[in-house]
Parts: sequence; C-alpha cells; structure tokens
Amino acid sequence: MIYDIRHVTTYGYESPVSFARCSLRLEPKSGDGQLLISHTVEIRPRPADRTVRRDFFGTHTESILIETAHRNLRIDSRSRVSVSRTAPERAAPGPSWEDIRDAAFEAASLGPESPVGYVFASALVPVQPPVTAYAMASFPPGGGIVAGAADLMRRIRNDFKYDPKATVISTPLKEVFEKRHGVCQDFAHVMIAGLRGLGLPAAYVSGYLRTIPPPGKPRLQGADATHAWVSVWCGDGLGWVGFDPTNDIMIENDHIVLATGRDFSDVSPVDGIIVGSRKQKLGVAVDVVVVG
Repeated sequence: MIYDIRHVTTYGYESPVSFARCSLRLEPKSGDGQLLISHTVEIRPRPADRTVRRDFFGTHTESILIETAHRNLRIDSRSRVSVSRTAPERAAPGPSWEDIRDAAFEAASLGPESPVGYVFASALVPVQPPVTAYAMASFPPGGGIVAGAADLMRRIRNDFKYDPKATVISTPLKEVFEKRHGVCQDFAHVMIAGLRGLGLPAAYVSGYLRTIPPPGKPRLQGADATHAWVSVWCGDGLGWVGFDPTNDIMIENDHIVLATGRDFSDVSPVDGIIVGSRKQKLGVAVDVVVVG
C-alpha cells in the first residue's frame, strides 16, 4: 500500500510573535514493514535556521528558528510512504508474558530497540496500582503475551469512551483512568501504564490512520487525523507488535508510523516556544490518500 500524506499545522496569534523555536517530528519512519519514499516540509514565515538530527529513538527531528515577526505560522508536511506488514493472529498466544517480562530485564543492549527502555514509568505514564490491576485481568499465569495484549486492547476499547472534549494532553493518567473518557493518546497511555506495571515493555507510537468514508459518502479533505497506538515487545522471535486500543485492531497496513517513544512527550509532531503572544489558535488538517 502506498500513501500520500499531507499534514498541515497552523498557528494564529492574537499579537505578533517576534521569535519562535520549534521541533518538528513530521517525517515518517522507514523500517518494520514501512518505507519512506519522499518527504518535504514547507514553513511560512521562512525560518532563519533549520537543523536536522535523529533523536535517541531514531526519529527524524528538525529544529527551526523563526526571527521574523509574524501573526501566523504554517507548517505544511508532505510525505509518500509504502506500507506492507502483517500482524500475528491476535488469538495466537505467543510466548508467556512472564518469560517476556524476564527477558526484557535481561536485555544486554540499552539502544532504542532494546525493550528495557520501555519497561519503566515515564513523564506522562506513571505506574499506578489500579491501572496495573486492571491490566492483570488480561494476563493469567502462563498466558501468552500476544493474546494478553490483544485482550487488554479489547477491554480498553469496550470500557473507555472516545470523547475529544474530556481531556487535554496534560490530563493526568489517574483522571483518565477514573473517568474512562478520552482520546487515542489517553487510551495508548492507559494501555502502556498497565503493561509496564506488569513489567512488560510497551512503547507509544504516533502516526496516521487511513480512514474510509461511509458507503456513498465523499472523502472529506482534512478529515483524517494524527493517531496513537501501542507497540509491545513480544520477544526476540516476534519483536515489536502493534496494538490500537482506540479501535481494537492489530497494526497492519492502515497505520503509518511517524515516531516512537516512551509517551507522547517524546513524539509530539510539533512543539516549541514563542515570544510575543499570550493567546494562540491551533489548526491541524491531515489527509491520508491511497495512491497505489
């Protein structure tokens, strides 16, 4: 499957901004069944400086510096990506989750692919006993890692309500878990917290999800959105396997990976600082189009 992706981020400021420094994580990854074919980013006003690097997790990160006074900022990212991956059967148990837990803590590497870096609490994903107990119900003694993670994903989909007005990214995990309302970022954080509470490696993945309009309805421009899901380390044999708790589906060819980290704070598509305005209006429009 080949996709053309357009991701446009706009900021409108109440008063002129004299200075802005931003980090952009907008280039889709290559690897694990995904190949980046092309990528461009157009920024207005034009930055005085643009610096590219790879962060610890391997994410292409561009730092931009804008010194021109402006009341509007537009970041237009365009990518073409080929995706071809197959998920394991969700009913297939895989290795026991206890074996996976033990193997993760015995990992010899501390690199970005090592499971041990995704076992511990992170800034937005604290390990909390109620969330760990919730996850434990999906992992009976001797149960398989894939089957357990798939069951936890299913339960989150059934027990939590998708509600864009219920939370913001700074809403504490404890509040999300108690209210059982939120969006894809919240559901990914809950699932990760539960898995890490059991000693299982779980990563936060940001990216895009192809949406299909209802029969007879046109596809609306800008109607797609950024998305978030969970990648679980299932041992050396299976490697990292993706689970989407918002939709209760395994990750295959409808998901396009943008970045991977410990939680949202590691993978935010656009973040940074500005000088000169207290109020701003953010707009995000995403199009994911199949071209081959």
